[in-house]
Formats: sequence, structure tokens, C-alpha cells
Amino acid sequence: MKISEMKQSLAKLDAVNFRLPTGDYLPSHFHVTEVGLVSKHFIDCGGVERRETVANFQLWEAGDYDHRLAPQKFLHILKLSEKILGSEDLNIEVEYQQDTIGKFGLAFDGTDFVLTPKQTACLAQDACGIAEHQIALPQLQSACCTPGGGCC
Repeated sequence: MKISEMKQSLAKLDAVNFRLPTGDYLPSHFHVTEVGLVSKHFIDCGGVERRETVANFQLWEAGDYDHRLAPQKFLHILKLSEKILGSEDLNIEVEYQQDTIGKFGLAFDGTDFVLTPKQTACLAQDACGIAEHQIALPQLQSACCTPGGGCC
């Protein structure tokens, strides 16, 4: 989800709810403790230099059970953060404390914001030889490990 999409979604809401990938909701008394700009400058395993920049939201909960973040207040926080984020329509990454700090993508289902799982990946699979030497299990199963497939 991009910042512009979040703003459009917030403008239509009466309440702000975040749901984890498990389907569980964050407690309604959560806080947005940080809105930041995260830039990553790196070299992948194939030697290609890359850059990524995202808007990062940190969500946190405390014992102040009467706290509720209204959509208009969240929009105000986003407006204040423009001096850090600039005018680029960045993708949003969300941090939320679980056993350790979890990093999530963000989606909107028309009612709730949904924290989406993020996965690691090799960006240079051709340089690693992964594409040449490894077949994903579902491909293997459909290719030969079926009755009469000849693999057993």
C-alpha cells in the first residue's frame, strides 16, 4: 500500500483498525509511535547495487486502554510526517512488536488495514544458480510425483 492509498482509505473511515496476518486485531488502544523514512542501499549476491526506500510506521500498544486513534488524527500525523517523507508516494512498511519486532506490508480490505507478511528473497537467483538447480516442491509434485509419473 502506498501513502496516497492510506490517506484515501483513512478519509472514509470512522475507526482505524489493524489486523494481523493471523486474523487477530491489534488492540484498539494502539499508538502510531513513529512515521519514518527508511532507505536501504545494498548489493545483492549477484553484485548488483540496489536502493529501496519505504515509509515506515511503528505501531505500539501500552496500558492506556482508553486511547483510540481516530482517522483524522492519523491523517494529521501523516501530514506532519511530510517534512520527513517528502512528496514521493512511497510504499508503507509497518513494524509491530510481537516476540520480536515484526515487519509487515500493508493492505486495506475496505474496512480494516491488514498487516501482510513480508518474505526474504534472493534478488539475483540467476547469479546464485537457484533457478537452474532447484525446483520448487509444488512443481516437482506436479511434474513427476503423481500416480504413473515415473518418479518412484
